[in-house]
Amino acid sequence: MATTDSRIVPLLLSVNAGYVDTAGFLALQGLFTAHVTGNFVTFGAALALGTSGAIAKLLALPVFCIVVIATRLTGTWLSRKWSRAFEVLIAVKLVLLVLGAALAIHFGPFHNGDSHEAILTGMVLVAAMAIQNAVHRIHLPTSPPSTLMTGTTTQVMIDIADKIYVGDKGQAPPPGRLVQMAVNVAAFALGCGGAALLFVRLGSWCFVIPPVVAALTLIVRMAGPQPTR
Repeated sequence: MATTDSRIVPLLLSVNAGYVDTAGFLALQGLFTAHVTGNFVTFGAALALGTSGAIAKLLALPVFCIVVIATRLTGTWLSRKWSRAFEVLIAVKLVLLVLGAALAIHFGPFHNGDSHEAILTGMVLVAAMAIQNAVHRIHLPTSPPSTLMTGTTTQVMIDIADKIYVGDKGQAPPPGRLVQMAVNVAAFALGCGGAALLFVRLGSWCFVIPPVVAALTLIVRMAGPQPTR
């Protein structure tokens, strides 16, 4: 049976992913912080249109990759000594989100996406979300991804089609998967909408929300059953 934390934690991660990605995109001249695919597109657009932020978008991929590797190695080492590796890594993400918020508030608004201040802020946020991507895939493998909504949305539509007409094979989607994935997409969308609204109203101060959500995620996880090694 799924525990409360196993249901809530993935949703909080999705809310935070949507929020940080949208806030970063709006504040940092089109930088995607939670996933790397969009930065290929916006990097090309920056080169073609001559807009700022190309350097940050170019750096996002190697930073993301290095942090994912470091997270994997650190998590493996922690898992041999302690059962709370997930929580430690989420705590590191929390610290990075706090640092990112402080940088955004201190240096923002960022009119030049290639300024040193904008690049530093962006890479801190990219590192935080790289940690989230890695720990989610490693420690929550059965939960829908918290940042990649295209594949999840595709699967939701396939499951809806299969419920309408199963077909000759009689392969109905697993019970509960449709609801779980649909709620996950809704949580991500909620984060996106919240970030857009608060960015318009608060500017760089909107970045105070992600550390709060990350702290809540950590609290919910710590309150759950003690993981077994």
